[in-house]
Amino acid sequence: MSDLVTFGETMLRLSPPGSERLETTSEFEVCAGGAESNVAIAANRLGTPSTWLSKVPETPLGQHVVGSLRRHGIETDVVWSHRGRQGTYYMERAGDPRGSQVIYDRENTAFATAEAREFDIDRIQNARVFFTTGITPALSSTLRETTASMLKAARNGGTTTAFDFNYRGKLWEPEQAEETLTKLFPGIDVLVIAARDARTVLGFEGDPRQLAHKLGSQYEFQTVVVTRGSDGAVGWHDSVVHEQDAYDTDTVSEIGTGDAFTGAFIASRLDGDDVPTALENAAAAAALKRTIPGDVALITDEEVEAVVSEGGDDLSR
Repeated sequence: MSDLVTFGETMLRLSPPGSERLETTSEFEVCAGGAESNVAIAANRLGTPSTWLSKVPETPLGQHVVGSLRRHGIETDVVWSHRGRQGTYYMERAGDPRGSQVIYDRENTAFATAEAREFDIDRIQNARVFFTTGITPALSSTLRETTASMLKAARNGGTTTAFDFNYRGKLWEPEQAEETLTKLFPGIDVLVIAARDARTVLGFEGDPRQLAHKLGSQYEFQTVVVTRGSDGAVGWHDSVVHEQDAYDTDTVSEIGTGDAFTGAFIASRLDGDDVPTALENAAAAAALKRTIPGDVALITDEEVEAVVSEGGDDLSR
């Protein structure tokens, strides 16, 4: 059995090469990526056996996704569906002032119909951590019920529940997200949330340290991690707030940075590290991911340890 089990949708990302426009490109780069599978891969790469649960169309595109994740070493436990389609998204990359843009194409997917009864709940209850994100309940009313059921099942089995708030404005409005996600909070032990989401969606005020303390106190989480972009993160645990700066990095791709952070944080905590150490390792994993194209963090324990010990200096020297 895996120590970490994650649940969510993995899409196929199609991107024009370089900074070409979507409307004129004649070819696409294709890769699989989704928050929950990205977290599983990052944790697995750092020594935490991980399983990804999902519902996938039994089509070549669905098989492409599952095959891609298996090649990264995680176990996949999927419900194959003859109904619904494979979710995709398109990313046009560009620097300022044009900026990058993302277009989702994930209506009527097989995953949107996933119900808790379709999965082997023993996998969740035998894991040490069950992880999902706020993206999943944003995708359908069915998935709102499924997410709640899986969190409850994990708790009933004594499994620690971890949740990345991961608000996506292209999927739903702040008011709907707040109403839905705060109902899930009583079933969550470890919350990861961006400072901007705590302010925009939950209406909290204050600096990240204050946000972490308010969230932990109000909702009785075991641990709260508030990410603050290029300024790093803070972690609240046992009523103490710990700060962690971000490591300098030359960015190749920012996609999946937060997932690398979360996967490394979970892996570090499962390895017995305290919250400050886990934050250090998570920040190092995030910095490393930004040097890697694609959605997943192809990193090693040795690289993470080197970034921490060298303070983010160039590891090739």
